[in-house]
Amino acid sequence: MDDLMAARSQMALSLGFHIIFACIGMVMPFFMATSHYFYLKTGDLNHKNLTKAWSKGVAIFFVTGAVSGTMLSFELGLLWPTFMEHAGPIFGMPFSLEGTAFFIEAIAIGFFLYGWDRFNPWFHWITGLIVGISGLASGILVVAANGWMNSPAGFDYVDGKYINIDPIAAMFNDAWFTQALHMTIAAFVATGFAVAGIHALMLLKGRNVAFHIKAFKIAIIFGGVAAIVQPISGDLSAKDIAKRQPAKLAAMESHFETTKRAPLLIGGIPDEKNKSVDYAIEIPGALSFLAHGDFDATVKGLDQIPEENHPPVLVTHLAFQVMVLCGMIMVGLGLLYFFAAWKKRDWISKRWFLMLFIAATPLGFIAVEAGWTVTEVGRQPWILYGYIKTSEAVTPMPGITYSFVVFSLVYLSLSAIVIFLLYRQIKMVPELYTDHGNHSKKPTEPIQ
Repeated sequence: MDDLMAARSQMALSLGFHIIFACIGMVMPFFMATSHYFYLKTGDLNHKNLTKAWSKGVAIFFVTGAVSGTMLSFELGLLWPTFMEHAGPIFGMPFSLEGTAFFIEAIAIGFFLYGWDRFNPWFHWITGLIVGISGLASGILVVAANGWMNSPAGFDYVDGKYINIDPIAAMFNDAWFTQALHMTIAAFVATGFAVAGIHALMLLKGRNVAFHIKAFKIAIIFGGVAAIVQPISGDLSAKDIAKRQPAKLAAMESHFETTKRAPLLIGGIPDEKNKSVDYAIEIPGALSFLAHGDFDATVKGLDQIPEENHPPVLVTHLAFQVMVLCGMIMVGLGLLYFFAAWKKRDWISKRWFLMLFIAATPLGFIAVEAGWTVTEVGRQPWILYGYIKTSEAVTPMPGITYSFVVFSLVYLSLSAIVIFLLYRQIKMVPELYTDHGNHSKKPTEPIQ
Protein backbone atom coordinates (compact mmCIF):
# COMPACT_ATOMS: atom_id res chain seq x y z
CA MET A 1 0.00 0.00 0.00
CA ASP A 2 1.53 3.32 -1.05
CA ASP A 3 1.24 6.48 1.06
CA LEU A 4 -1.58 7.95 -1.05
CA MET A 5 -3.75 4.87 -0.64
CA ALA A 6 -2.84 4.66 3.06
CA ALA A 7 -3.86 8.29 3.58
CA ARG A 8 -7.12 7.79 1.70
CA SER A 9 -7.82 4.59 3.64
CA GLN A 10 -7.16 6.31 6.95
CA MET A 11 -9.58 9.13 6.08
CA ALA A 12 -12.15 6.59 4.88
CA LEU A 13 -11.87 4.64 8.14
CA SER A 14 -12.06 7.78 10.25
CA LEU A 15 -15.03 9.19 8.37
CA GLY A 16 -16.81 5.84 8.25
CA PHE A 17 -16.43 5.47 12.02
CA HIS A 18 -17.33 9.05 12.87
CA ILE A 19 -20.39 9.30 10.62
CA ILE A 20 -22.23 6.65 12.65
CA PHE A 21 -21.84 8.60 15.87
CA ALA A 22 -22.54 11.89 14.11
CA CYS A 23 -25.86 10.55 12.79
CA ILE A 24 -26.90 9.23 16.18
CA GLY A 25 -25.80 12.45 17.89
CA MET A 26 -27.91 14.47 15.45
CA VAL A 27 -31.06 12.38 15.86
CA MET A 28 -31.24 10.61 19.24
CA PRO A 29 -31.81 13.87 21.18
CA PHE A 30 -35.04 14.35 19.21
CA PHE A 31 -36.20 10.87 20.23
CA MET A 32 -35.28 11.75 23.80
CA ALA A 33 -37.14 15.08 23.64
CA THR A 34 -40.22 13.40 22.15
CA SER A 35 -40.36 10.83 24.94
CA HIS A 36 -39.79 13.60 27.50
CA TYR A 37 -42.66 15.63 26.00
CA PHE A 38 -45.04 12.68 26.35
CA TYR A 39 -43.99 12.26 29.97
CA LEU A 40 -44.63 15.91 30.75
CA LYS A 41 -48.04 15.78 29.05
CA THR A 42 -49.25 12.45 30.44
CA GLY A 43 -47.16 11.70 33.51
CA ASP A 44 -46.50 8.18 32.18
CA LEU A 45 -43.37 7.03 34.00
CA ASN A 46 -42.44 4.65 31.19
CA HIS A 47 -41.79 7.74 29.08
CA LYS A 48 -39.72 9.28 31.87
CA ASN A 49 -37.67 6.11 32.22
CA LEU A 50 -37.26 5.92 28.45
CA THR A 51 -36.07 9.53 28.35
CA LYS A 52 -33.47 8.83 31.02
CA ALA A 53 -32.29 5.66 29.29
CA TRP A 54 -31.95 7.40 25.93
CA SER A 55 -30.21 10.40 27.50
CA LYS A 56 -27.43 8.13 28.73
CA GLY A 57 -27.05 6.76 25.22
CA VAL A 58 -26.91 10.32 23.88
CA ALA A 59 -24.10 11.11 26.34
CA ILE A 60 -22.10 8.04 25.25
CA PHE A 61 -22.44 8.89 21.57
CA PHE A 62 -21.69 12.56 22.16
CA VAL A 63 -18.37 11.78 23.82
CA THR A 64 -17.39 9.22 21.17
CA GLY A 65 -18.43 11.53 18.35
CA ALA A 66 -16.43 14.38 19.87
CA VAL A 67 -13.28 12.24 20.07
CA SER A 68 -13.58 10.81 16.56
CA GLY A 69 -14.50 14.21 15.10
CA THR A 70 -11.47 15.84 16.70
CA MET A 71 -9.24 13.15 15.22
CA LEU A 72 -10.73 13.82 11.78
CA SER A 73 -9.93 17.52 12.09
CA PHE A 74 -6.29 16.76 12.88
CA GLU A 75 -6.07 14.25 10.04
CA LEU A 76 -7.13 16.88 7.51
CA GLY A 77 -4.08 18.93 8.38
CA LEU A 78 -1.66 16.03 8.86
CA LEU A 79 -2.57 13.99 5.79
CA TRP A 80 -3.57 16.73 3.34
CA PRO A 81 -1.41 19.80 4.13
CA THR A 82 -1.44 21.18 0.58
CA PHE A 83 -5.22 21.10 0.52
CA MET A 84 -5.53 22.80 3.92
CA GLU A 85 -2.96 25.44 2.96
CA HIS A 86 -5.18 26.66 0.15
CA ALA A 87 -8.61 25.61 1.40
CA GLY A 88 -8.36 26.48 5.10
CA PRO A 89 -8.89 30.25 4.71
CA ILE A 90 -11.82 29.67 2.35
CA PHE A 91 -13.97 27.03 4.01
CA GLY A 92 -12.91 27.58 7.62
CA MET A 93 -16.15 29.37 8.56
CA PRO A 94 -18.45 26.30 8.72
CA PHE A 95 -15.87 24.51 10.88
CA SER A 96 -15.68 27.51 13.23
CA LEU A 97 -19.46 27.67 13.51
CA GLU A 98 -19.57 23.90 14.02
CA GLY A 99 -17.29 24.38 17.01
CA THR A 100 -19.74 26.90 18.46
CA ALA A 101 -22.64 24.50 17.93
CA PHE A 102 -20.61 21.77 19.60
CA PHE A 103 -20.04 23.87 22.74
CA ILE A 104 -23.73 24.74 22.92
CA GLU A 105 -24.56 21.06 22.61
CA ALA A 106 -22.11 20.15 25.38
CA ILE A 107 -23.61 22.74 27.75
CA ALA A 108 -27.17 21.66 26.94
CA ILE A 109 -26.34 17.99 27.57
CA GLY A 110 -24.98 18.90 31.00
CA PHE A 111 -28.12 20.87 31.81
CA PHE A 112 -30.36 18.04 30.67
CA LEU A 113 -28.55 15.18 32.41
CA TYR A 114 -28.36 16.97 35.76
CA GLY A 115 -31.52 19.02 35.49
CA TRP A 116 -34.05 16.45 36.66
CA ASP A 117 -36.10 17.92 39.55
CA ARG A 118 -33.83 20.99 39.56
CA PHE A 119 -35.31 23.03 36.69
CA ASN A 120 -38.79 23.95 35.63
CA PRO A 121 -39.98 20.81 33.73
CA TRP A 122 -40.52 22.66 30.45
CA PHE A 123 -37.19 24.51 30.67
CA HIS A 124 -35.58 21.14 31.29
CA TRP A 125 -37.32 19.78 28.17
CA ILE A 126 -36.08 22.75 26.13
CA THR A 127 -32.47 22.01 27.12
CA GLY A 128 -32.91 18.51 25.66
CA LEU A 129 -34.35 19.99 22.48
CA ILE A 130 -31.35 22.33 22.22
CA VAL A 131 -29.08 19.28 22.32
CA GLY A 132 -30.80 18.02 19.19
CA ILE A 133 -30.92 21.36 17.39
CA SER A 134 -27.24 22.14 18.03
CA GLY A 135 -26.23 18.60 17.02
CA LEU A 136 -28.22 18.93 13.81
CA ALA A 137 -26.57 22.31 13.14
CA SER A 138 -23.13 20.75 13.64
CA GLY A 139 -23.87 18.07 11.09
CA ILE A 140 -25.22 20.50 8.51
CA LEU A 141 -22.21 22.79 8.89
CA VAL A 142 -19.75 19.95 8.37
CA VAL A 143 -21.70 18.79 5.32
CA ALA A 144 -21.54 22.37 3.99
CA ALA A 145 -17.74 22.11 4.14
CA ASN A 146 -17.86 18.80 2.28
CA GLY A 147 -20.26 20.36 -0.22
CA TRP A 148 -17.65 23.02 -0.91
CA MET A 149 -15.16 20.27 -1.81
CA ASN A 150 -17.68 19.01 -4.36
CA SER A 151 -18.74 22.45 -5.58
CA PRO A 152 -15.96 25.03 -4.93
CA ALA A 153 -17.19 28.61 -4.54
CA GLY A 154 -16.30 31.85 -2.78
CA PHE A 155 -12.97 32.64 -4.46
CA ASP A 156 -11.28 33.50 -7.73
CA TYR A 157 -8.42 31.35 -8.98
CA VAL A 158 -5.84 33.55 -10.73
CA ASP A 159 -2.27 32.59 -11.61
CA GLY A 160 -2.27 29.66 -9.19
CA LYS A 161 -3.55 31.79 -6.29
CA TYR A 162 -6.90 31.85 -4.49
CA ILE A 163 -8.02 35.47 -4.19
CA ASN A 164 -11.17 37.51 -3.50
CA ILE A 165 -12.22 35.03 -0.82
CA ASP A 166 -15.87 35.14 0.29
CA PRO A 167 -16.43 32.69 3.21
CA ILE A 168 -20.23 33.11 3.07
CA ALA A 169 -20.38 32.18 -0.61
CA ALA A 170 -18.04 29.26 0.10
CA MET A 171 -20.26 27.95 2.90
CA PHE A 172 -23.50 28.33 0.92
CA ASN A 173 -22.09 26.67 -2.19
CA ASP A 174 -24.25 25.02 -4.83
CA ALA A 175 -23.97 21.58 -3.22
CA TRP A 176 -24.60 22.39 0.44
CA PHE A 177 -28.41 22.34 0.43
CA THR A 178 -28.96 19.05 -1.40
CA GLN A 179 -26.15 17.33 0.51
CA ALA A 180 -27.32 18.65 3.89
CA LEU A 181 -30.93 17.70 3.19
CA HIS A 182 -30.03 14.20 2.00
CA MET A 183 -27.62 13.61 4.90
CA THR A 184 -30.01 14.91 7.56
CA ILE A 185 -32.87 12.72 6.38
CA ALA A 186 -30.46 9.77 6.11
CA ALA A 187 -29.43 10.30 9.74
CA PHE A 188 -33.07 10.08 10.84
CA VAL A 189 -33.62 6.96 8.73
CA ALA A 190 -30.50 5.19 9.98
CA THR A 191 -30.95 6.05 13.65
CA GLY A 192 -34.70 5.45 13.59
CA PHE A 193 -34.39 1.94 12.16
CA ALA A 194 -31.40 1.04 14.35
CA VAL A 195 -33.15 2.10 17.56
CA ALA A 196 -36.43 0.50 16.49
CA GLY A 197 -34.62 -2.74 15.71
CA ILE A 198 -32.98 -2.89 19.14
CA HIS A 199 -36.28 -2.32 20.93
CA ALA A 200 -38.03 -4.81 18.62
CA LEU A 201 -35.50 -7.39 19.81
CA MET A 202 -36.36 -6.61 23.43
CA LEU A 203 -40.07 -6.94 22.60
CA LEU A 204 -39.44 -10.29 20.96
CA LYS A 205 -37.77 -11.44 24.17
CA GLY A 206 -40.75 -10.19 26.17
CA ARG A 207 -38.70 -7.86 28.34
CA ASN A 208 -40.40 -4.81 29.85
CA VAL A 209 -42.97 -4.67 27.05
CA ALA A 210 -44.63 -1.37 28.01
CA PHE A 211 -41.25 0.37 28.04
CA HIS A 212 -39.97 -1.04 24.77
CA ILE A 213 -43.20 -0.66 22.77
CA LYS A 214 -43.15 3.08 23.42
CA ALA A 215 -39.51 3.27 22.39
CA PHE A 216 -40.14 1.21 19.26
CA LYS A 217 -43.04 3.40 18.15
CA ILE A 218 -41.17 6.70 18.59
CA ALA A 219 -38.11 5.43 16.73
CA ILE A 220 -39.95 3.81 13.82
CA ILE A 221 -42.26 6.79 13.29
CA PHE A 222 -39.23 9.07 12.90
CA GLY A 223 -37.35 6.49 10.82
CA GLY A 224 -40.32 5.46 8.71
CA VAL A 225 -41.37 9.00 7.78
CA ALA A 226 -37.76 9.88 6.93
CA ALA A 227 -37.35 6.76 4.78
CA ILE A 228 -40.52 7.52 2.81
CA VAL A 229 -39.48 11.10 2.01
CA GLN A 230 -35.82 10.28 1.38
CA PRO A 231 -36.33 9.40 -2.33
CA ILE A 232 -37.45 13.00 -2.89
CA SER A 233 -34.13 14.36 -1.60
CA GLY A 234 -32.35 11.64 -3.57
CA ASP A 235 -34.01 12.87 -6.75
CA LEU A 236 -32.92 16.45 -5.99
CA SER A 237 -29.36 15.23 -5.37
CA ALA A 238 -29.26 13.26 -8.63
CA LYS A 239 -30.39 16.25 -10.68
CA ASP A 240 -27.85 18.47 -8.91
CA ILE A 241 -24.99 16.01 -9.47
CA ALA A 242 -25.94 15.66 -13.15
CA LYS A 243 -25.27 19.39 -13.58
CA ARG A 244 -22.22 19.84 -11.34
CA GLN A 245 -20.43 16.48 -11.39
CA PRO A 246 -21.39 14.49 -14.50
CA ALA A 247 -18.43 12.15 -13.98
CA LYS A 248 -19.80 11.14 -10.58
CA LEU A 249 -23.27 10.46 -12.00
CA ALA A 250 -21.74 8.46 -14.84
CA ALA A 251 -19.76 6.36 -12.35
CA MET A 252 -22.82 5.85 -10.15
CA GLU A 253 -24.74 4.47 -13.09
CA SER A 254 -21.78 2.93 -14.97
CA HIS A 255 -22.77 5.19 -17.85
CA PHE A 256 -19.82 4.83 -20.19
CA GLU A 257 -21.28 6.37 -23.35
CA THR A 258 -23.15 9.65 -23.78
CA THR A 259 -26.69 8.60 -24.62
CA LYS A 260 -30.03 10.10 -25.42
CA ARG A 261 -32.90 8.44 -23.55
CA ALA A 262 -30.34 6.89 -21.22
CA PRO A 263 -31.44 3.79 -19.28
CA LEU A 264 -31.33 3.44 -15.51
CA LEU A 265 -29.37 0.39 -14.41
CA ILE A 266 -30.53 -1.81 -11.55
CA GLY A 267 -27.70 -3.97 -10.28
CA GLY A 268 -24.98 -5.02 -12.67
CA ILE A 269 -21.20 -5.36 -12.46
CA PRO A 270 -19.21 -2.75 -14.41
CA ASP A 271 -16.36 -3.85 -16.65
CA GLU A 272 -14.19 -0.73 -16.82
CA LYS A 273 -11.77 -2.27 -19.30
CA ASN A 274 -14.44 -3.05 -21.90
CA LYS A 275 -16.71 -0.11 -20.96
CA SER A 276 -19.70 -2.36 -20.35
CA VAL A 277 -21.98 -3.57 -17.55
CA ASP A 278 -22.88 -7.22 -17.00
CA TYR A 279 -26.03 -8.63 -15.39
CA ALA A 280 -27.85 -5.28 -15.09
CA ILE A 281 -31.56 -4.65 -15.52
CA GLU A 282 -32.20 -1.60 -17.73
CA ILE A 283 -35.15 0.78 -17.47
CA PRO A 284 -35.18 2.76 -20.75
CA GLY A 285 -35.12 6.55 -20.40
CA ALA A 286 -35.24 6.47 -16.61
CA LEU A 287 -31.74 7.88 -16.08
CA SER A 288 -32.50 10.76 -18.47
CA PHE A 289 -35.64 11.52 -16.49
CA LEU A 290 -33.93 11.28 -13.09
CA ALA A 291 -31.00 13.44 -14.20
CA HIS A 292 -32.85 16.06 -16.28
CA GLY A 293 -36.58 15.54 -15.82
CA ASP A 294 -36.99 14.47 -19.46
CA PHE A 295 -37.09 10.87 -20.72
CA ASP A 296 -35.48 11.96 -24.01
CA ALA A 297 -32.67 14.06 -22.50
CA THR A 298 -29.03 13.30 -23.25
CA VAL A 299 -26.96 12.14 -20.30
CA LYS A 300 -23.22 12.78 -20.44
CA GLY A 301 -21.12 9.64 -20.21
CA LEU A 302 -17.54 8.91 -19.23
CA ASP A 303 -16.57 8.98 -22.90
CA GLN A 304 -16.74 12.80 -22.79
CA ILE A 305 -14.51 13.05 -19.72
CA PRO A 306 -10.70 12.65 -19.86
CA GLU A 307 -9.83 9.17 -18.66
CA GLU A 308 -7.41 10.47 -16.03
CA ASN A 309 -10.40 12.21 -14.41
CA HIS A 310 -12.62 9.12 -14.27
CA PRO A 311 -13.73 8.07 -10.77
CA PRO A 312 -13.38 4.38 -9.82
CA VAL A 313 -16.54 3.09 -11.50
CA LEU A 314 -16.87 -0.33 -9.85
CA VAL A 315 -16.73 0.97 -6.26
CA THR A 316 -18.96 3.98 -6.95
CA HIS A 317 -21.58 1.94 -8.84
CA LEU A 318 -21.79 -0.87 -6.29
CA ALA A 319 -21.95 1.55 -3.36
CA PHE A 320 -24.75 3.45 -5.08
CA GLN A 321 -26.68 0.23 -5.71
CA VAL A 322 -26.28 -0.83 -2.07
CA MET A 323 -27.50 2.57 -0.86
CA VAL A 324 -30.58 2.48 -3.08
CA LEU A 325 -31.40 -1.14 -2.21
CA CYS A 326 -31.21 -0.50 1.54
CA GLY A 327 -33.24 2.67 1.14
CA MET A 328 -36.04 0.97 -0.78
CA ILE A 329 -36.25 -1.86 1.76
CA MET A 330 -36.67 0.71 4.52
CA VAL A 331 -39.31 2.59 2.51
CA GLY A 332 -41.24 -0.69 2.31
CA LEU A 333 -40.87 -1.35 6.03
CA GLY A 334 -41.92 2.20 6.87
CA LEU A 335 -45.08 1.81 4.79
CA LEU A 336 -45.69 -1.58 6.38
CA TYR A 337 -45.48 -0.10 9.88
CA PHE A 338 -47.88 2.74 9.12
CA PHE A 339 -50.34 0.31 7.49
CA ALA A 340 -50.13 -1.89 10.59
CA ALA A 341 -50.67 1.08 12.91
CA TRP A 342 -53.69 2.10 10.84
CA LYS A 343 -55.39 -1.21 10.01
CA LYS A 344 -53.57 -4.14 11.63
CA ARG A 345 -52.43 -3.11 15.10
CA ASP A 346 -52.13 -6.71 16.25
CA TRP A 347 -49.28 -7.19 13.75
CA ILE A 348 -46.99 -5.10 15.95
CA SER A 349 -46.87 -7.87 18.53
CA LYS A 350 -46.35 -10.65 15.98
CA ARG A 351 -43.02 -12.43 15.80
CA TRP A 352 -42.69 -12.14 12.01
CA PHE A 353 -43.34 -8.39 12.17
CA LEU A 354 -40.72 -7.77 14.85
CA MET A 355 -38.23 -10.00 13.05
CA LEU A 356 -38.45 -7.79 9.94
CA PHE A 357 -37.43 -4.71 11.94
CA ILE A 358 -34.73 -6.58 13.85
CA ALA A 359 -33.23 -7.68 10.51
CA ALA A 360 -33.39 -4.06 9.29
CA THR A 361 -31.42 -2.71 12.28
CA PRO A 362 -28.14 -2.09 10.37
CA LEU A 363 -29.65 -1.18 6.98
CA GLY A 364 -29.76 2.57 7.56
CA PHE A 365 -26.11 2.78 8.54
CA ILE A 366 -25.09 0.50 5.67
CA ALA A 367 -26.89 2.97 3.38
CA VAL A 368 -25.12 5.93 5.04
CA GLU A 369 -21.69 4.33 4.63
CA ALA A 370 -22.47 3.45 1.02
CA GLY A 371 -23.73 6.97 0.35
CA TRP A 372 -20.56 8.56 1.69
CA THR A 373 -18.54 6.12 -0.42
CA VAL A 374 -20.42 7.41 -3.48
CA THR A 375 -19.79 11.02 -2.44
CA GLU A 376 -16.08 10.66 -1.76
CA VAL A 377 -14.96 7.99 -4.22
CA GLY A 378 -17.18 9.47 -6.93
CA ARG A 379 -15.32 12.80 -6.59
CA GLN A 380 -11.95 11.23 -7.32
CA PRO A 381 -9.37 12.01 -8.53
CA TRP A 382 -10.19 15.43 -7.04
CA ILE A 383 -9.96 16.46 -3.40
CA LEU A 384 -11.23 19.92 -4.40
CA TYR A 385 -13.32 19.32 -7.48
CA GLY A 386 -11.71 20.77 -10.58
CA TYR A 387 -8.85 22.49 -8.70
CA ILE A 388 -6.70 20.15 -6.58
CA LYS A 389 -6.20 16.46 -7.16
CA THR A 390 -5.98 14.09 -4.22
CA SER A 391 -2.51 12.93 -5.28
CA GLU A 392 -1.30 16.56 -5.23
CA ALA A 393 -2.61 17.23 -1.73
CA VAL A 394 -1.26 14.23 0.18
CA THR A 395 1.50 14.81 2.72
CA PRO A 396 5.09 14.12 1.62
CA MET A 397 5.77 12.57 5.03
CA PRO A 398 6.64 8.87 4.64
CA GLY A 399 5.25 6.02 6.70
CA ILE A 400 1.53 6.79 6.41
CA THR A 401 0.87 3.05 6.31
CA TYR A 402 1.97 2.79 9.96
CA SER A 403 -0.28 5.70 10.88
CA PHE A 404 -3.17 3.91 9.18
CA VAL A 405 -2.55 0.77 11.24
CA VAL A 406 -2.36 2.74 14.51
CA PHE A 407 -5.54 4.68 13.80
CA SER A 408 -7.31 1.45 12.81
CA LEU A 409 -6.43 -0.05 16.20
CA VAL A 410 -7.64 3.11 17.98
CA TYR A 411 -10.98 3.01 16.18
CA LEU A 412 -11.39 -0.71 16.81
CA SER A 413 -10.76 -0.09 20.52
CA LEU A 414 -13.26 2.76 20.60
CA SER A 415 -15.82 0.55 18.84
CA ALA A 416 -15.37 -2.22 21.38
CA ILE A 417 -15.73 0.21 24.29
CA VAL A 418 -18.89 1.81 22.85
CA ILE A 419 -20.47 -1.58 22.11
CA PHE A 420 -19.72 -2.72 25.66
CA LEU A 421 -21.19 0.44 27.21
CA LEU A 422 -24.32 0.27 25.06
CA TYR A 423 -24.79 -3.44 25.74
CA ARG A 424 -24.54 -2.82 29.47
CA GLN A 425 -26.95 0.09 29.21
CA ILE A 426 -29.54 -1.93 27.26
CA LYS A 427 -29.14 -4.92 29.58
CA MET A 428 -29.63 -2.72 32.67
CA VAL A 429 -32.84 -1.11 31.39
CA PRO A 430 -35.28 -3.67 32.83
CA GLU A 431 -33.62 -3.57 36.26
CA LEU A 432 -33.01 0.17 36.52
CA TYR A 433 -35.97 1.68 34.73
CA THR A 434 -38.93 -0.64 35.26
CA ASP A 435 -41.51 1.16 37.36
CA HIS A 436 -43.73 -0.87 39.67
CA GLY A 437 -45.69 2.06 40.98
CA ASN A 438 -48.46 4.31 39.73
CA HIS A 439 -48.00 4.99 35.99
CA SER A 440 -50.46 7.84 36.06
CA LYS A 441 -48.35 9.88 38.43
CA LYS A 442 -47.73 13.44 37.23
CA PRO A 443 -44.25 14.98 37.10
CA THR A 444 -43.02 16.23 40.45
CA GLU A 445 -42.80 19.97 40.90
CA PRO A 446 -39.28 21.31 40.41
CA ILE A 447 -37.17 23.33 42.75
CA GLN A 448 -37.85 26.89 41.63
